[in-house]
Amino acid sequence: MLNVYLKSYNKVIRNADVKLFDDLGYDDILWIDMFDPTVKEKRAVQEFMEIDFQTEEQIEEIESSSRYSETEHAVYCNTNFLMTVDGGFIVEPLSFVLSEGVLISERNTELKTFSDTARKLQINYRLYPTGFHILVSLLEVRIDLDADMVESISRQVAQLSRHISLDGTIDKEVLKRITMLQDNNMILRENIFDRQRVISSVMRSDRFPNDTYPRLSMMLKDIASLLSHADFSLDRLDYLQDTALGLINIEQNNITKLFTILSVFFMPPTLIASIYGMNFKYMPELSTRYGYPLAILLMILSASVTFFIFKRKKWL
Repeated sequence: MLNVYLKSYNKVIRNADVKLFDDLGYDDILWIDMFDPTVKEKRAVQEFMEIDFQTEEQIEEIESSSRYSETEHAVYCNTNFLMTVDGGFIVEPLSFVLSEGVLISERNTELKTFSDTARKLQINYRLYPTGFHILVSLLEVRIDLDADMVESISRQVAQLSRHISLDGTIDKEVLKRITMLQDNNMILRENIFDRQRVISSVMRSDRFPNDTYPRLSMMLKDIASLLSHADFSLDRLDYLQDTALGLINIEQNNITKLFTILSVFFMPPTLIASIYGMNFKYMPELSTRYGYPLAILLMILSASVTFFIFKRKKWL
């Protein structure tokens, strides 16, 4: 599907027909958003703009030269946006091409970043005279959403910390929760770092309008703040994980201590029962009338003495 944003009166043509390009020029178009485009639509845009699109492999490459590059007639910018699904993140690779002042974006998923930017464009289209300004706005909106994700993880970490502090019990679900938050935080941090690389590359370019560079510089400061916040959350998660493992070790030690005390506690009665359970023929106690109750009494007495010693030593 093609969404074409025209400069004249901020007109938007959604699900545009490829024949539209026969009646338009570069000066008429501000932004071409290719949402899960067909081969025919992609070829039509490519022929209209007289540029070559990158392959999926090139878009997903992590090298700096693949994230941002410039040719004589176009600027190529690739980055990843995150989507929240079932408490986790899905990475969605995106490609942006700037040529003749027109922004061409290619994506395969509906993203809130694009809908928010489109709404801002429709509210005040005079703030976006070129495709360069739209790309900068897309990055700004995306960083705001990244900030919301960072704050969300921070709140979840704080809630988990309070749960562990108040409850004091650790189970498998708590450890799974810590691991999931660690994974989400690392994915988010890597994604924000990718944005930092792209914007840093843009800052070194002389293709963008002069009024966009202060906004780009502010975005770099925001990204640095987000990375610091993400690192702090990761440190808190490491601390929570160490705390959880420490509590588990304490519980295991208490269980081991209990079994040790019980084994020592029953050792004297067991010894007595073993002696009188030998059933040798010439054991004098076998012929004693009150041998059985005396053996029981002796076992109770030995257990009581052991209990008294443990209690006095404060081992119980």
